Amino acid sequence: MYKIIHKKPLNLTVTMMDIEAPLVARKAQPGQFIILRVDAEGERIPLTVAGYDRESGTVRIIFQIVGATTACLNQKEEGDYIEDFAGPLGTPTKLDGLKKVCIVGGGVGCAIALPIAQALHAQGCDVTSIIGFRSKDLLILEDEFKAASGRLYVMTDDGSYGREGNVCVPLNELFAAGETFDEVITIGPLIMMKFVVAATRPTGIPCTVSMNPIMIDGTGMCGGCRLTLHDADGKTVTKFACVDGPDFDGYAVDFDEAMSRGAMYRDFERHAYEKTCNLFHKEVK
Repeated sequence: MYKIIHKKPLNLTVTMMDIEAPLVARKAQPGQFIILRVDAEGERIPLTVAGYDRESGTVRIIFQIVGATTACLNQKEEGDYIEDFAGPLGTPTKLDGLKKVCIVGGGVGCAIALPIAQALHAQGCDVTSIIGFRSKDLLILEDEFKAASGRLYVMTDDGSYGREGNVCVPLNELFAAGETFDEVITIGPLIMMKFVVAATRPTGIPCTVSMNPIMIDGTGMCGGCRLTLHDADGKTVTKFACVDGPDFDGYAVDFDEAMSRGAMYRDFERHAYEKTCNLFHKEVK
């Protein structure tokens, strides 16, 4: 059993928790994930490590309430316990030797991007961060990104905060002004990452994407995170986001296939979420 040390809502649909898990905290690195179960009857879900404190033995997770399991997890409070918390899993993001990097995060994907920005900043890298949200109400982690970035651009689709537009607006402006980076690292919705990759491609700058959004069971057994990659020689290979990633060369990823496969689970997830919410409602009554 793993104790919830701290819980904080970041907005109406996103929650942050610090979990007491000293063995995981000892080895966790940016880009990796854990697998948890809320209770003995619950499903396993992967969540990316959003931070860790090796001294206190805690691991931070940030999750969006989109399905039955995240709804159950959000019912837990400080001092409560969750059943399982296994990790760290996945390959850490490669950061060695990087001197100037652009981090592009979207929505709850910013929770994954933040520890990468923080690690780069700590090693003396010049970090430019671009974070985007649909509206001001969904904004998360702005202060944390400010502290880890030499430059920070905040974008909202509706213009309710920061600048109006998507994350590619400042990215394209930087490229047009002649800015170069050792690497662009992007994490967020698949459609956002697809367009960040498209914007970066003409520059030839390496572009890394995190395929966390397509992971389901975190072991490769379900096949839900199967990913088609096309290398520079035209060869097609199949990888799994959880066991081979979650980071991949963005230029090689078949985003259209990944988005099509992800859409297959939306009705199921919505049904499970609504069923869980109805149970909570009945318990309250």
